[in-house]
Amino acid sequence: MLDRIDIHIEVPRVDFEKLSDNRRGESSNDIRARVEKARQKQRERFAELKNGVMTNADMRVAEVRQFCELDAEGQTLVKAAMTQLQLSARAYHRILKLARTIADLAGEEDIQSAHLAEALQYRPKGMMV
Repeated sequence: MLDRIDIHIEVPRVDFEKLSDNRRGESSNDIRARVEKARQKQRERFAELKNGVMTNADMRVAEVRQFCELDAEGQTLVKAAMTQLQLSARAYHRILKLARTIADLAGEEDIQSAHLAEALQYRPKGMMV
């Protein structure tokens, strides 16, 4: 069942120093605006399609091939991950869809190696699918 969940994050205990620090992170309003912008980008990306795809998560293999193209560096990174982590075809496509979403949230047109690396780190530890 866990292989159906795209993002797995281990949340360590927070140190007192970080809790008592006066620094502020990104505000909820800023995060909301970034997410809404990414969702709008996805609506525009898939507007021409007549197959029900509305978000990156909805993409099937054909859409992944069309909208998740990788440069040579990205292909090398994914190839190495596929070999080292023994990832399945399903995992490969899920990683590309997640990397596409991470790129959208970053406001980037192309999936970059950093987006792929982030998507890969969200794979569950010890899971080979």
